[in-house]
Amino acid sequence: METRKIQTVGSGTYTVSLPKEWAESRGVTAGDAVTLHEHVDGVLAIQEGEGGDDTAPITARIESSSPETIERTLRAAYAAGSREVVLDPDGPLTAEQRRAIDRVARGRIGMSVAVESETSMTVRILLDAEEVSVGQSLRQLSFVVRSIHRDAVDALADPAGSGDPAAFDSRGEQADRLSAMIERSAVRGAADLAEIDALGSTRSELFESWTAMRELRRVHEAATEVGAAAGRLDAPPTEARMEACREIGDAAREVVSEGVAALLGDGGVDAARSALDGRDRTRRRIEAFDRRLPKGDADASELRLVSRELRRTAERGGDIAGIALRRAIRRGETIADRESERGSAEPPGR
Repeated sequence: METRKIQTVGSGTYTVSLPKEWAESRGVTAGDAVTLHEHVDGVLAIQEGEGGDDTAPITARIESSSPETIERTLRAAYAAGSREVVLDPDGPLTAEQRRAIDRVARGRIGMSVAVESETSMTVRILLDAEEVSVGQSLRQLSFVVRSIHRDAVDALADPAGSGDPAAFDSRGEQADRLSAMIERSAVRGAADLAEIDALGSTRSELFESWTAMRELRRVHEAATEVGAAAGRLDAPPTEARMEACREIGDAAREVVSEGVAALLGDGGVDAARSALDGRDRTRRRIEAFDRRLPKGDADASELRLVSRELRRTAERGGDIAGIALRRAIRRGETIADRESERGSAEPPGR
């Protein structure tokens, strides 16, 4: 990085000289035209020539016949921001290869098969950044994940049923689609300033949204572990234990909800601090619940695993609230002392 002074010429026009090495490396000489791009995050970018072809597709090519390789590469191409993927395996496409392609296409927003023949296939991703709201996608992902989590905790009361597998799978696929779209937006925004403008965001905001998405994925993983523990129980927990699990689950999900709301601008600093306070209260309730579980009991062992995943849920919500707090500080919001609502209520877990 180097620093250059702004100068004035003529009737007050501001000018700054271009680094000679940069100009020579791109073939820019006196008299050539350059394009200036002003971006929402305050960056003024200089592009040689009179603008590139922003619509040119980023094409990936897959020449492997392995369904696993095809599936992995399709997922990676989507995340990398490719507009088109050409599959050209050695020989006719098999039923297994086509199923792998279909699985990825169904699990990614905007991805579909455009051209198909016996020996090749072209997959296109028609996702317009101007029609994508990363914030709304994050809000929706939070709702879906918390819905899965709530039902996983409720499944403890019915170990034989363990919830509706079809409903869990459907919402899990929805969470995957939303996560993949947020990741794609963040990756493209990091590589292309024009993408940031289209998304109406800044690079730091995109990175924070991507980080929050990763934390919500961990909440989803925690819900999966709770559901698995429910399936391993020999019998439903006692009424008191079940009530405690539900109350702690509600509290942990509220931390997640408040953290995401604070990150998206709903309540700002106060919402973030409320989420962090809630995380601390939930920690204490979980510790009290664990102390009341007898040792040497198989079901109690599973409930300890459940409490560990509920703690994990609250911690991830607290991490999202921490991201929101950092964003608020960066924006210059005031951090002021206020009356704490922590309290010392009697924790559940009789």
